[in-house]
Amino acid sequence: MTAPHDRPTATELLEALHEWMERDLLPGVNGRLQFHTRVAINMIDIVRRELELGPDQEARHQEVLSSFGMGDDAELAAAIRSGEFDSDLVDVLNRLRPVVEDKVRVANPRYLL
Repeated sequence: MTAPHDRPTATELLEALHEWMERDLLPGVNGRLQFHTRVAINMIDIVRRELELGPDQEARHQEVLSSFGMGDDAELAAAIRSGEFDSDLVDVLNRLRPVVEDKVRVANPRYLL
């Protein structure tokens, strides 16, 4: 996505920031600052993945909600808590699995290995 903005894109900016922090900043810091730098690098990676994967994931998420006849997460959570789907929890888990996997793909895709 560039319009209405010019290059560099948000993703390109995040990648440049990531590279600078990892290559130039991280080797020169120790202890607490090193830890916080690693946390910041991880945050950049999460934002980058969300920008890249988010639109497709949002579409899939809406499809899953629609498959339950729900408009949003709060409505689905309330239906699950009320026992509306207790008769087929395996089906509920199978339909929700892609939503959870998408969240993990953004948060930390290594957990899917």
